[in-house]
Amino acid sequence: MAFEGFQLSQVETDEVSLRVRHGGSGPPVLLMHGYPETHMMWAKVAEGLARDFTIICPDLRGYGGSTKPPSSDDHETSSKRAMARDAIAVMRHFGFETFDVAGHDRGGRVAYRLALDHPQAVRRVSILDIVPTGEVWGRADRRLALGYWHWSFLAQPHPMPETLIAPDPEYFLFKAQFRGAVHGFDAEAYADYLAAANTPSVIHAMCEDYRAGAGYDRLLDEADRKAGRKIACPVQVLWGGKGALAAWYDTLGVWREWADDVRGQALDCGHFIPEEKPAETLALLRAFFLQGR
Repeated sequence: MAFEGFQLSQVETDEVSLRVRHGGSGPPVLLMHGYPETHMMWAKVAEGLARDFTIICPDLRGYGGSTKPPSSDDHETSSKRAMARDAIAVMRHFGFETFDVAGHDRGGRVAYRLALDHPQAVRRVSILDIVPTGEVWGRADRRLALGYWHWSFLAQPHPMPETLIAPDPEYFLFKAQFRGAVHGFDAEAYADYLAAANTPSVIHAMCEDYRAGAGYDRLLDEADRKAGRKIACPVQVLWGGKGALAAWYDTLGVWREWADDVRGQALDCGHFIPEEKPAETLALLRAFFLQGR
């Protein structure tokens, strides 16, 4: 049974209702999942962290058991800024104004936007297997077109991608896209991902997430770069040494343009770091979040 000792609840905020799992005791840490998963991606890491910290794991808006927000013309309702507002609200629900954050994939995009928009709230941020959204689009080339083809596909106008995914979400989301990476997933977590993926409103929300990334989120990043805004808190960056970041980017070099205090490393795995290398992920997150305590 995953998340032994954790409680599952539905947290109501002014904007959304979020499915949240929480447990442990000590300083607060917010863990945010990536596409196309749910909070269950942290199943192999959360219990270990809960020995030292209070752990809060929500489903992002649109994903899993959380609210599927209404679409907007500019896709702001599915933006990382909106998801960052949700993060502030859910942490306040549990009584925390300041906290540490770790985010994988889309959750990592929420994490750095949270640190930029709400610097008073984020003590430390760990970002797993991404570079900023604006950097991805700004550096787009043949490698992105072939390797991250879903970025452009999912951002196409409604209802084209939704219609093409709907007949077999498991094939599209987990087999075609990630080419066997699902073999490392916890069985209970994977069942949760599939249950969500077979819900048309979740498929639509995932597409809206990527539409926001191609427009609203990208423009926010570009504005921040132009204004010289940086993440104020310490930043840890972890990435898969067998994945796209290792092949395409100087990952730490990119992030050092976004924050002054950046450290991190590659792990011997692919994209799904907490699921492929849970012990290593746990050790690195724990050490980072204990610093300065």
